[in-house]
Amino acid sequence: MSPQTAPITLADLQRPVRARLERVPQELRRIVEADFGLIAQVNSHLFQTQGKMFRPTLLLLADEATGARDPRVTTLAAVVELIHLATLVHDDSVDHSVLRRGMPTINSLFSHQVSVIMGDYLYSRAVIELVRLDDLEPLRVLSRVTNEMTVGEMRQLLAHEPIEFSEEAYDLLIQAKTASLLSGSCEVGALQASPEERASLRRFGAALGMAFQIVDDLLDYVGDSSVTGKPTGSDLREHKVTLPLIAALPRMGEGEQRQVAALMDTAEPTDRQIAEVIAAVGEAGGLEYARDRALRLAQQADGELDALAPSRARDALRASITYVVDRTR
Repeated sequence: MSPQTAPITLADLQRPVRARLERVPQELRRIVEADFGLIAQVNSHLFQTQGKMFRPTLLLLADEATGARDPRVTTLAAVVELIHLATLVHDDSVDHSVLRRGMPTINSLFSHQVSVIMGDYLYSRAVIELVRLDDLEPLRVLSRVTNEMTVGEMRQLLAHEPIEFSEEAYDLLIQAKTASLLSGSCEVGALQASPEERASLRRFGAALGMAFQIVDDLLDYVGDSSVTGKPTGSDLREHKVTLPLIAALPRMGEGEQRQVAALMDTAEPTDRQIAEVIAAVGEAGGLEYARDRALRLAQQADGELDALAPSRARDALRASITYVVDRTR
């Protein structure tokens, strides 16, 4: 990764595949369209809160970088985004979140029941579309991914005891919850490539995905809420144990460890409790440790791209690593 004179934006990464990426939202709408009033209402709201399609971008770049030019790639990119949307809908319901990217979540605007059923609807539409392609390979990859993500969410439910939650358990969680879909996106984009390129891109996506989640967890401690779209300390407020806290706990004094225990035992922690634990994590080196871990994973991802021939798309994949580790939201 070479030093950059200006921050890399998602638009920079998307430039080599812009024309095909612009067709993905239309394909996404086609897949989820339903002649049923409530589903149509929820779909309309979902498209207003939709992100900037990072995962479809990786899929399209993988296809471009391997020279595959798979004619199904726009549909596959839409399916990947659909799976991502389904997980967000379910996550918001499980976490009782009221905002997603500054807008009301499905569960807050409609109900938790509608949110759960809508997540199921999005998953089922993704499966129907994959079956329609009449090719087992993308179905095989993405069905494995969705299963791993579900297991990851179950792991998340058990991640509330900081003393017992280890870095190894955290790795298993983020591999399943986040890295699996980024890895699957890159692999599906390389289905027409050589086995070596496909494997390298799968590993690239896995390392990038883990770095992505670690940075996301770091931003919960140090991010600007006006930029990230969620209050600082949201994970702590929800009793979620992430790498900064895991790394810091053994280095904390007894007083700071008691503060952490008190926060975890409080149903609704106060802003002061959260601020104290964030400060203690920083002083114990938890933030620095997590940042260093993300950078090591970034280096692993970078090395996997050496298997690809030089191209604008490979350059964009390499730039996506810097984008992930330097992002502020």
